[in-house]
This record gives sequence, structure tokens and C-alpha cells, in this order.
Amino acid sequence: MPEDTQAQEPKANPKAAAGKPAGDKPAAKPAKEKPPALEAKPFQEFITQHFLPGLTKTMETLGVTDLNLAFDHKPLPIKGMEDTECWQVVGRFQSGQRQFMVGFLKDDLQSPKVFSCADNGSKFSLLESFMIDERKVTLDLLLLYTVQRLNGQKWLTLN
Repeated sequence: MPEDTQAQEPKANPKAAAGKPAGDKPAAKPAKEKPPALEAKPFQEFITQHFLPGLTKTMETLGVTDLNLAFDHKPLPIKGMEDTECWQVVGRFQSGQRQFMVGFLKDDLQSPKVFSCADNGSKFSLLESFMIDERKVTLDLLLLYTVQRLNGQKWLTLN
């Protein structure tokens, strides 16, 4: 019986015809190294270089031009909690008549956070949990929740 010569012939490789040896893969492009997320920076660096300037800019867009922000590790300014120290961002505006505090109970952005505010020059008296439902805290979320909480006091816009 005559053999079928067409079935025996190897099919031409179009890549080989284009000048590339068969089986060679193109060289892998080096992956661009992604810069680390802002939130991956050391805690104090993140707060001072990103959160404080971001909060100042956000508040300016909402008409608050005299915001004074401070970041320090000190005792909580709530009666009966003075023995608990934490990192605090304290903001004051309207000539110091309105003040708020975002406290970080540990030296970590993902740690539990607290919030307090005071009006008409009074002292902080109530400590509230802050951002308790967020699994991953980002700069945008931290800014949003802070402004949202201040707006809840009717300090930024009127209803």
C-alpha cells in the first residue's frame, strides 16, 4: 500500500519562517516595580507627610482656612483616660473654638482609632470609636471619615 506522504510531513512553523527559532519564547519584559502604597510607609511618616497635608487641603476646599493641626504622642485628653497615651492628630479651627482629635491607640495605621471633638472652646469630654468597620485603612478613607465625622457635627456644611 502506498503511504500517505502528506500526513508524514511536518507542518511549517510560521514563527520559524519569520526568523525566530522554534521553541524560543520572547524575552520576558522586566516587571515594573510598583512603588509601595502610601499606607505601607512608617506610621509617623505617613501621618506627617500625607495625612496632615491631605486633611489641610481637603478642609480648605470646604472653606476652612484657619485649620491648625498637631501630631503628637500624649495622654488622651478625656477625664479618666489620662493614663492612656496614644498618637493623636489634633485639629483646631474657627480661632480655636472648634477642635477635634483622631487618636491611634498603637503606632500603626490599622490599629484601633478613636475620635473626639469639642465646640466653643470647651475640653474634649466624649471618646468615640472611629473607623471600626474598615479592614484596610487608606489615606482617602481616613480623610473621608474625618471630614464625614466633622460634617456630622454640622461644622462644615449646614443642612
